[in-house]
Amino acid sequence: MTYLIPALILGVCGLLAGVLLTVAAKVFYVKVDERVSQISESLPQANCGACGFAGCADYADAIVNGGAPTNLCRPGGAEAAKKIAGILGTAAAEVVPMTAVVHCNGDCNATGTQFTFDGVQSCKAVKRFYGGNGLCKYGCIGLGDCAAVCEHDAIKVTDGVARVIPSLCGACGQCAAVCPNQLISIKPLARHIDVLCSSAANGKATKSACKNGCIGCKMCEKKCPNSAIKVENFHAVIDYEKCTSCGECMAACPVKAIHTCEK
Repeated sequence: MTYLIPALILGVCGLLAGVLLTVAAKVFYVKVDERVSQISESLPQANCGACGFAGCADYADAIVNGGAPTNLCRPGGAEAAKKIAGILGTAAAEVVPMTAVVHCNGDCNATGTQFTFDGVQSCKAVKRFYGGNGLCKYGCIGLGDCAAVCEHDAIKVTDGVARVIPSLCGACGQCAAVCPNQLISIKPLARHIDVLCSSAANGKATKSACKNGCIGCKMCEKKCPNSAIKVENFHAVIDYEKCTSCGECMAACPVKAIHTCEK
């Protein structure tokens, strides 16, 4: 009896706990739409946030329960949109192919450095010292923070400047997020004309720092037939929604700061 009563009490307590847990599971059960997990699995699991949501699972939930568009996954592109449409039983939404572009052409032949940096070899670290070691404080630092986070190996540093390989780019935007000089933007792949300068200095200061820099002369702005290019903050900026890649701005640029990007 010394051992029997405690054993019985323990058994009864265990039984009651089991019953209570079962009842609680039934009462508080939240029905999960299996389409959420199916859509999440169809996404590339980059969790890059380019879609505007915290990650692939969050985006999948937003599609099913929040009515989010099915074509926001840039890394997944048209293939992911097609899979999502198949799961939902809807028509596949159009996906505009996108790519990243580095708005700088200040290579080793065009500009130089003010000092040698011996610390941690990263763009972010160099930027903390006097705004960077380059003559142009707005240009590419060239230590490859963007390349380090690119999961597609789509960015290479060549002659001191980061370059994007559009055919490999997933347009996730992680490179743009880590660039301390905010030189990288995401644009439609079909638009092949880019301004490769982001200098916010006036024309004279820009030319003294980099011979490839935009001087803000507005020749491109005057020649563009679609009003797709404007000089803002001392450098030209393209509105890719209006740009038709006609090349008029590129032909008019006296310093050749506008280029046809690699396809």
